[in-house]
Amino acid sequence: MYKTNSKVHVKRDDTVIVISGDDKGKKGKVVEVAPKEGKIIVSGVNVVSKHAKPRKQGDSGGILKVDGPIYADKVMPYCSKCDKGVRIKHKIQDDGKKIRVCAKCGAEL
Repeated sequence: MYKTNSKVHVKRDDTVIVISGDDKGKKGKVVEVAPKEGKIIVSGVNVVSKHAKPRKQGDSGGILKVDGPIYADKVMPYCSKCDKGVRIKHKIQDDGKKIRVCAKCGAEL
């Protein structure tokens, strides 16, 4: 059972890599974050078929491919410099702003 605390270690527009499950090894951008559920939606990951009914006259129904949610525990932030999933460190800049950096190489994420 996954913990459902209201904090998620990734933010929208982060590039992440999947570390477990059917889509292991896939990279994608975080489209949506649901912290209460502990889930995120990543583009190109966990693509599911959705059956859509035509709602208005002239609309076409059919089977649509949409990105389904996955647990945030199953992804790691991706560092393009290290070319792999990494942990995050927080670094405080001279002006007092807090930024997230790669724990391995120190590149800004």
